Formats: sequence, structure tokens, C-alpha cells
Amino acid sequence: MYAVIRTGGKQYRVSEGQRLDVERLCRAVGDEVTFEAVLVVDDGRVLATPGDLSAARVVARVVGEAKGPKIRGFTYKAKSNSSRRWGHRQAYSTIEITTITAGSPAAEGA
Repeated sequence: MYAVIRTGGKQYRVSEGQRLDVERLCRAVGDEVTFEAVLVVDDGRVLATPGDLSAARVVARVVGEAKGPKIRGFTYKAKSNSSRRWGHRQAYSTIEITTITAGSPAAEGA
């Protein structure tokens, strides 16, 4: 079983036991985080409609924090003696997916 979750403006395909780095979540190490699934695939059965996904949840545990690579930039404007250096280093939270619950699919014809 796998699910697609949305966090930090991005979507990730996750399965139980997987570790991944997502944009910083402002949670302490060891805290539980619940994501609402965008898509769940369970043994060939795909849950994608809002009615099917109303009970679907993905629970993860924050296991650490990390920083991405340093990105350096430089801007320059000719003939005006204007230049500026800048840098950025993205903060990430490392999470481990603990459970994926698909819930029950919506009743058909209702």
C-alpha cells in the first residue's frame, strides 16, 4: 500500500517505514504528524475521490532535522555599480511514515 501526501507545497509518494526529508514542520523530534492523503492505492484499489479519502490518514513521526545544500546567488546591474550576494540554506524535517490507513470507501450509489 502506498499513499500520496501533500506538505510544503509538494507531493510525495510514501509507504510505511519510509523516511524522507520534507520542508520544516515546526515540530519537535519524536512528535507525531498526521497528513491527509491526496491518493491512496491499496492492493490495486485506488482511492482518489473526496468521499473515499475522508477517512484516509497518513501518520508520521519526526525523527530529526537537517539542512539542505548552500545555494549562493549574485545579482549585478551594469552601469550602476550595484551588486549583491545572497545565500540560502533550506531547513528540512526528517520524518518516518508509521501508518497508512485507507479507511472505508464511500458507499456506492449513495
